[in-house]
Amino acid sequence: MTAKAKKTKDIPLPLDASILDGLPDPVFLVDQAHLIVDCNRAGRRLLGGEAVGCELAKSLNNNDVITAVENTLDGNPGTRTEVFIPYPVSHSYELNVWRLPDLKSKGPAWAMVVLQDITAAKKAEQMRADFVANVSHELRSPLSSLLGFIETLRGPAKDDKKATEKFLAIMETEAKRMTRLINDLLALSKVETDEHIRPEETLDLGKLLAQITNILSVRAKERGMDINLDLPEPLPPVIGDADELTQVFQNLINNAISYGRAKTSVRIVAKAEDSVPGTGAKGLSVAVINEGEGIPAEDIPRLTERFYRVDKGRSRSMGGTGLGLAIVKHIVARHRGDLVIESAPGKKTSFRVHLQRAD
Repeated sequence: MTAKAKKTKDIPLPLDASILDGLPDPVFLVDQAHLIVDCNRAGRRLLGGEAVGCELAKSLNNNDVITAVENTLDGNPGTRTEVFIPYPVSHSYELNVWRLPDLKSKGPAWAMVVLQDITAAKKAEQMRADFVANVSHELRSPLSSLLGFIETLRGPAKDDKKATEKFLAIMETEAKRMTRLINDLLALSKVETDEHIRPEETLDLGKLLAQITNILSVRAKERGMDINLDLPEPLPPVIGDADELTQVFQNLINNAISYGRAKTSVRIVAKAEDSVPGTGAKGLSVAVINEGEGIPAEDIPRLTERFYRVDKGRSRSMGGTGLGLAIVKHIVARHRGDLVIESAPGKKTSFRVHLQRAD
């Protein structure tokens, strides 16, 4: 501790920051020599355990914070602004700085700094902005196509029966694409709204998977593929919403057919688990496995983001909206389950859903 810090220590501080140890936000006091003289537990995590007694500029290399503290100690009104601190982990904070005691008091003064973590709010704000931009982009293309075809059919192709049939077919495809997008948006909105309410029904997942497999086997055969259902007997019941879990596995198996190599197999493997990851509850896992081009490792963490596509052109050509895996993620979260994705380029890809058992 420096000599200045020792001298400051002889003057009673206006606040004991340890009483704020229960707060999640960093709080610390800076004296007129720009030394940190006290901080709460969150402050010590941000600044380091040896921060008390050190100069602010050495513990927190952020010009916005340093300038705000200097202005406050010089007798200016308190500061409230946003700052970004990239270490030890990148976070956005709302910075609040007050003078203790107030401006009217004479004698020693301190600046009390409070950094309120707004990282989650900033990310949510950015996600909303990106979501609106993506929805607008996804709808703009088919709408532009429809308007263009309508103009052509009313003008140059008015009496051209062949062109009319061609354009009407394209218009139908674009209209169906918009319908799928709107349906997926509504489904995503509903499951996000209900995500905090856990389903209470008990269902036979083996029976549900068999029904889905029978429905999708026709599409698989069109690509020369088989769907192999590997279920242990008996399969324990799970807690879940039948309609939502149908949507989950239809989506995953559909994707496995679409992105798997032709004339290969899609495997669906279910087995009992000792516990669902992140919980102590007994579980059941269902893995949907295909053989295809695989997914690069850097893309896997982003697959469940809205409108994220590894291959945008291929996804759109297959009728994908970019929302399917986002819906899957939120449905699994509502069921207090877990989704694990494993893949590598040129190898097998596995989407494994963990659900809680009803027994």
